[in-house]
Amino acid sequence: MAEIDIRDNRAQGRFEAYEGDELVGVVAYFVLAAAPAALVAVHTVVERGHEGKGIGGALVKEFYETAAREGVPVVPLCPYAARWAQRHPDEAAVAPAAAEETVRAAEAQLKADSARW
Repeated sequence: MAEIDIRDNRAQGRFEAYEGDELVGVVAYFVLAAAPAALVAVHTVVERGHEGKGIGGALVKEFYETAAREGVPVVPLCPYAARWAQRHPDEAAVAPAAAEETVRAAEAQLKADSARW
């Protein structure tokens, strides 16, 4: 895999992967407005022609690492992010199953701003 630069574009709600100057992948997300705080992964996309290079995994890993540094869990509404967490439980700060209200709050916030996604 070529050198991938991953950036947190918090203003746009995107983790962005660049190969040189080319945007090659994105994790779309938002910060949960309700308490407790969480980062909510909505969608992971790797651009055509860049699949199979580990870009999606690198993006999601950095997303979970950022959440861990910030001391907040991840609500993985994105199926790819959820599967990654299942495969890497030691690296994934997922909202505990007992925190169903956090997941419901994330789903409600996503639905309320569905035009964005």
